[in-house]
Amino acid sequence: MEPEERAPSLLEAIKDFSEHSSPVDFVIIAQHWEMFLTGIGYTLLIVAVSLIVGGALSLPLAVARAYRTPIVNQIIFGYVYVFRGTPLLVQLYLVYYGLGQFEAVRDSIFWPVLKDPLWCTLLTFVLNTAAYTTEIFRGAIEAIPYGEVEAAKACGMSSFQRTTRIVLPNALRRALPAYSNEIIFMLHGSVVASTVTIVDILGAGRILNSKYYLAYEGFLAAAVLYMLLVLIITRGFKVWEKHWHAHLRPREV
Repeated sequence: MEPEERAPSLLEAIKDFSEHSSPVDFVIIAQHWEMFLTGIGYTLLIVAVSLIVGGALSLPLAVARAYRTPIVNQIIFGYVYVFRGTPLLVQLYLVYYGLGQFEAVRDSIFWPVLKDPLWCTLLTFVLNTAAYTTEIFRGAIEAIPYGEVEAAKACGMSSFQRTTRIVLPNALRRALPAYSNEIIFMLHGSVVASTVTIVDILGAGRILNSKYYLAYEGFLAAAVLYMLLVLIITRGFKVWEKHWHAHLRPREV
């Protein structure tokens, strides 16, 4: 008698369906969750550090632009124009591949940093987002009603006090919607990090596709992860805006 064939287990049935019947091999994606988790970590690290440092740099630059500080305003305008006028990928290539062509750079104390792809990516992203955020905050500062500034003057506040107590808090509230878009743009722009050997979310998807000769499974997984991160960002900013703009909501009588 021939031995009875063993019935396939549930896991084997799911794997067989994923490999032969499903349009997407989701099992092979799940098997490489650690690689995608590493990609998420690098993506969040790059975006978070860039936004924190770039945001801190942009505040004084935006104030100088909005107050039309002589000479400094023109220098900041030139910096902003260069980084807003060129693609992020080109900027990254110029920093990562371009700076190493100069012997003075290779012999300097900065070379240990500039030869590392992660540090080059962080430097490029910080300068890029600082340029965009500077213009966002500048526009928010200039949109503050002049009467509020005049009222602060009438209360005897100095220029520094008016800026820190009235202008900047008001400007940050006004800039929230535009700044949330900048965060999402930076998250999307972080995909260029994979072009300089960093295994971010897209880099993990590329490795998966090339390893198993897949057409789109890695890219589809990356797209889903980016969408989830964007969902978290948008929900977070809705809560933030609701808190900061609570005084603008109509009150019940």
